[in-house]
Amino acid sequence: MVITLRKRLPVALASALLSFGMISSAFAQSNLIGVAKFVSHPALDALEKGIIDEISASRKDIKFDLQNSNADMGTAAQIARRFKDEKPLLVIGIATPTAQALANAIKDIPVIYSAVTDPVSAGLVASLDKGGPNVTGTSDMTPVRGQIEFLLSVKKVKRLGHVYNAGEANSVKLAQMVKAICAEKGIAVVEAVVTNSAEVKTATLSIADRVDAIYLGNDNTVFSAINAVADVCLQKKIPLVTADPSSAESGVPVLAGIGFDYYAMGRATGKIALRILSGEKTADIPCYLSSDPKDFETVINKDTAAKIGLVLPASVLASAQVIVEGGKATKK
Repeated sequence: MVITLRKRLPVALASALLSFGMISSAFAQSNLIGVAKFVSHPALDALEKGIIDEISASRKDIKFDLQNSNADMGTAAQIARRFKDEKPLLVIGIATPTAQALANAIKDIPVIYSAVTDPVSAGLVASLDKGGPNVTGTSDMTPVRGQIEFLLSVKKVKRLGHVYNAGEANSVKLAQMVKAICAEKGIAVVEAVVTNSAEVKTATLSIADRVDAIYLGNDNTVFSAINAVADVCLQKKIPLVTADPSSAESGVPVLAGIGFDYYAMGRATGKIALRILSGEKTADIPCYLSSDPKDFETVINKDTAAKIGLVLPASVLASAQVIVEGGKATKK
């Protein structure tokens, strides 16, 4: 496996190649894959590693250009334009905003999206049943109902807090789902909307005294500041349940993280990339959304439960694949 930053062609040479219509064919022989993620946090980092591991296991010759937009849409667009000019074999966008930037800018090489909650609503593909002309990938539509029902199994909740970035299409979709599920259950939703990670702690504090618990979907902006949310919840002694088991397992003091194993999702994304490298068309590859129980994890933190004064029933603990106790995560 080689990870590298590809050098640009000298301007004069690039101009000459363009004038002869040669630049596409020059890069068609490349062994480079461009990978762009929206921001660094445990879930997306694990996903990126899964992609690299899966592809590298079969294609030792492949090099990776790894880019991070640091939760900035302008930077995501710049990365997309760079990849468009450099024309790697294919590009992979990790998280909805980055995948959208790549798909909007690049039409002549394959674009694979990963960790996109709703690729149809995000405008990446017309249907989950097949890919687009140059776009396909994997969804991480999280089990919102199950996550909220878990929360209700450990505490009576009349008002549920929800922090998210309304600029992320995935988060808007999940916010709609949270409201619908809570309406069914007679629970009021108290929202705090942010535009960047610097606002996350203040937003959480603004609702903490008005809610019985807080739920976080797979919002990339919020998860880049997940420790700030967890700290507020510990201070206010309110349970925090999230859609990211990776953060929970890596030591963030949430009560529970329930959702996809993002490393496994990365491996699944890598498999799609290998299929495309072998000659399959994106249009013939439908969106991949795992329903395999092995690709999901429930991580429960007994230390956090004790700190906020919750006694977890044995049945709840039995549902976890990972228990955090004494600062150590143990897989069952």
